[in-house]
Amino acid sequence: MVELADTLVSGISESNLVGVRLPPSAFFVSQRSTGQRVNGSVVNEKIKSMNKKGRVAILLSGRGSNFEAIYQSSLKEDANFEIAVVISDKEDARGLERAREVSLPSFFVSPKELKPKEVYEQRIVAILQEHHVGLVCLAGYMRIVGQQLLDAYKGRIMNIHPALLPSFTGLHAQQQALDYGVKVSGCTVHFVDPGVDTGPIILQAAVAVQDNDTEETLSNRILKKEHHIYSRAITLFFENRLKIAGRKVIIAP
Repeated sequence: MVELADTLVSGISESNLVGVRLPPSAFFVSQRSTGQRVNGSVVNEKIKSMNKKGRVAILLSGRGSNFEAIYQSSLKEDANFEIAVVISDKEDARGLERAREVSLPSFFVSPKELKPKEVYEQRIVAILQEHHVGLVCLAGYMRIVGQQLLDAYKGRIMNIHPALLPSFTGLHAQQQALDYGVKVSGCTVHFVDPGVDTGPIILQAAVAVQDNDTEETLSNRILKKEHHIYSRAITLFFENRLKIAGRKVIIAP
């Protein structure tokens, strides 16, 4: 396996990179100024390296609350990432509508029309590569990621789950926590693997469970934490500070 130093990548796809492992920063896109010719020479032609942004794709199925939080974070002056594309498996997803409202590239990919699952995910991978995506973030994406997508973006897919993993995986995690009677719940950002909410944990945030909590009230408090730690995990990724070591994710200082 060949390790490449940080570099600017433009117009490449993973099919061109068999046996080559790129760091996250290799999927940055720099803004370039337009050069003008004066007396036969080019002036003001340079790469603004300080404006490099990591390229993030959002996969969603619903309202896109975490997508909105990530998008707002990407607009901050010191953000090191931008949203390159939004993809949904639901044509009427509110998150997809929101992406169009803010003029982000957005796609509906139908799992019903593209069968089997490998064909569906091949289309998604093609879109990701076309938009030079360095990190895929699941934001309420209600499908299990298959091997096609996992292989194409190994170690570069994140998810957020509304519980302190490994507890309460799957759907209705907040209600599971209430039913079990825990005193503390929370949320987890993790890398995605073939299982359901089983990948290496990146960040977690705790939320105290109150005696009078309902699924809705607990969900709302956890959601506020989700909005913070997901963007933080993305930032760490594009700072090249996340290293997967077995079950652990080491965060470099």
